[in-house]
Amino acid sequence: LDVLKDRLYTTAPESLARRSAQTALWQITQAMLRWMAPFLSFTAEEAWAVLGAEGKTPKASKESIFMDGYLDLGEWFGKPGHGAGANEALLAKWAHIREIREAVNKDIEVLRAAGHVGASLQAEVLLTLEPADFALLQSLGADLKFVFITSAVTLAQGAAMAITAAATTATKCERCWHYTDDVGADAAHPGICGRCVSNLFGAGENRTVA
Repeated sequence: LDVLKDRLYTTAPESLARRSAQTALWQITQAMLRWMAPFLSFTAEEAWAVLGAEGKTPKASKESIFMDGYLDLGEWFGKPGHGAGANEALLAKWAHIREIREAVNKDIEVLRAAGHVGASLQAEVLLTLEPADFALLQSLGADLKFVFITSAVTLAQGAAMAITAAATTATKCERCWHYTDDVGADAAHPGICGRCVSNLFGAGENRTVA
């Protein structure tokens, strides 16, 4: 959810990145409402009054969550190329990425405790990794900084992991709160970064991972 915030709040309203995130969150919410209904009945029913008919035709919507059934998740995860093996590999990949991110977060917390940064977006990270981990994170491309929720991540190869986190000297964008050197590059919009200018007034950024 933390990683999704940026694409939900800052990308263009009808962009593929934002709409795909909304779709995933909707599916998760629909499944969780049904799972929680047997033991959090009133809460689930109240949420159903708001979300139950979402994405359905009026004829298909049910008045109560207890008149509906569980979602067929196989419809989403049983498609060709998305079987159990593919899911396990994807889960393992992101579990390892999260392990690396947790190690980076510990260094950022040291900066925060010392008063050098107030939020992770104020940090820039130099991350040295073994070749396999280097290739893994490099595959995330420009989305890497969004995965780590920092304003910049620089990768380097080495014999072992090494993390250097420091407070950024770049300027904060008033809209997305990322720190970048191109804030104010567009004279018509002096307080925001180039990415936000593109998302608001141009073609929009291309997000593929986060």
